[in-house]
Amino acid sequence: MVVTHIHLDHAGGVGDIAAMYPAAEVVVHRKGARHLADPSRLMASARTVYGDALDVLFGVLAPVPASRIAALDDVGTVDLGDGRRLDSHYSPGHAKHHVGLIDSLSGDLYVGDAAGVYIPETGDLRPATPPPDFDLEVALASLRKFSALRPTRLLFSHYGPVDDVDAILARSAEEILVWVERTRAARAAGLDLDHAVAMVRSQTLSRYAALQPGADPAIAVRFERISGAATNLGGIWHWLDKLDQQAG
Repeated sequence: MVVTHIHLDHAGGVGDIAAMYPAAEVVVHRKGARHLADPSRLMASARTVYGDALDVLFGVLAPVPASRIAALDDVGTVDLGDGRRLDSHYSPGHAKHHVGLIDSLSGDLYVGDAAGVYIPETGDLRPATPPPDFDLEVALASLRKFSALRPTRLLFSHYGPVDDVDAILARSAEEILVWVERTRAARAAGLDLDHAVAMVRSQTLSRYAALQPGADPAIAVRFERISGAATNLGGIWHWLDKLDQQAG
């Protein structure tokens, strides 16, 4: 089992699946490995974000025995057998424990959340910039790394494959920059986080067909759950706070 990163919507079931398949190895970037072996800090952090909703959304991340975890460096290889492999490339910005994985046979690149959230029904793409790890320059560098790999397709965890690699990666960078610019403008106007979320949500609404009147409400709910304005703003806000502290 190979995880792109240890956020609960990607790795929350790893411990349970590992128990079902006792011969399976769990592969993760080294910065996430200890949290799969001992999820207590990760679960405590998630509880502060989700509160009681955590129990309904994700449940409890069961630990994985440390002996069954293979930790990847910034560049690594996962041998799939018969000459096929996944080549791993460290791609933080969304999360400091994030990797992209390219299939040596198909050329498909598993992008996790580093390129955002893609809605195939409408063709929408929205950034995924949650706290606490979002960093603008690191996120853009990860997208450039993906482009340099020249993948055949991008495989979004949320949701599905995309063939037009160059256009989508360019759009991903554009989306991140738009949200950062609007968040900075809200801070400059003296808004607090809650009012900034409302403003940026309103200002970016027209960018997404899934959020327009008449669109399928189920798709809109799915979009908001994974790439909600409050979560995205929270990550950008946290990063801007760190920049302010460094400047001070």
